[in-house]
Amino acid sequence: MKTLRKLIYGEVIQAVALVTLIFVVLFFLLDFIEELQTVSRNGQIYEARHALLVVLFLIPNHLYELMPITTLIGAIFVMARLAQSSEFTILRTSGLGPTRALRTLLGLGVGFVLFTFLLGDYLSPWADRQAQLFKARYSGEITFGQTGAWLRERQGDREFAVNIARINPDGHPAGVRIVEFDGNGRWQGMTQAEEARVDEAQDQWVLSNVQRDLPAAPAATGHLSRQTLPQWTWKTDITSEMVSVALLKPERMRTWDLFQYIRHLDANGQSSQRFEIEFWRKVFYPISCLVMMVLALPFAYLHFRSGNITTQVFGGVMAGISFFLLNNAFGFMGSIHQWSPWLAAAAPGLIYSLFSLAAFTWLVFRQ
Repeated sequence: MKTLRKLIYGEVIQAVALVTLIFVVLFFLLDFIEELQTVSRNGQIYEARHALLVVLFLIPNHLYELMPITTLIGAIFVMARLAQSSEFTILRTSGLGPTRALRTLLGLGVGFVLFTFLLGDYLSPWADRQAQLFKARYSGEITFGQTGAWLRERQGDREFAVNIARINPDGHPAGVRIVEFDGNGRWQGMTQAEEARVDEAQDQWVLSNVQRDLPAAPAATGHLSRQTLPQWTWKTDITSEMVSVALLKPERMRTWDLFQYIRHLDANGQSSQRFEIEFWRKVFYPISCLVMMVLALPFAYLHFRSGNITTQVFGGVMAGISFFLLNNAFGFMGSIHQWSPWLAAAAPGLIYSLFSLAAFTWLVFRQ
């Protein structure tokens, strides 16, 4: 079995690596062409060499998104080729039964699951953030549209609405407004600052060039008092990862950061359905590599001696693409119909796993 595993693992890993390389090069060229448009607008500051580095930072995210589909294509190609050359028949006569074949591929699939998880939870979020900050350093600050990004926090009987207009090239929030309300929703003051530095160790923000508007005493007069301060500290549990929700798409965040942000939304009475679905999709997405392995195994039990395997492999690839379309569709439908987040994220994988196992069982019994 060690020899059989070495043969199958080596063939599949080489095929997956080759397919992944082809896709990554294609996406790299497309991203670089798109970034050249930014170079043409800011050619004196943002040059082609800067665009090249930004595109390189985007590669880990493409790898993460491509791993399940390239795993499927590589595995299908290897299984179909082994069936066509009768090598898989020889392996079966050498003791590679259906259960052992499934266990062998699942063992390799676990390796792809771990690799995909590390990509999506560590390398991809870091690289994507670096790409955004590096681009901002040379092409300007990162803005959040006309209204900016909004966050909310509850502290005892007080509530705070935080507005961030942009992220400066150093990665700090800029154009910050903090509006304070009491427990009855009455306005209690507003703080504006040019920049904020998030000090997570002390659970605080250090604001620079601050202007504070507060109700004058007595409050019944309706007058305001204004304070101008070079620096002011605001105690808060809002972390830089929560701020990055506006900078990064939820699917590009770390799983733990998504979990923390969901807890923050729940604690402040905000809807977290969308982020819960993305959290569970982050949990189940690497596991889809196992689904792809199960989907590829039936191709080893088909007979390709008399014909070309291209059509069959193409059909398998289309089945894999339909899996990802269904995965996205279930995410949107789950948000609209308020489905259980884990069910909306796990349903496509369960459906295709059952379909693959049924096809595998039917082919084994047929032979």
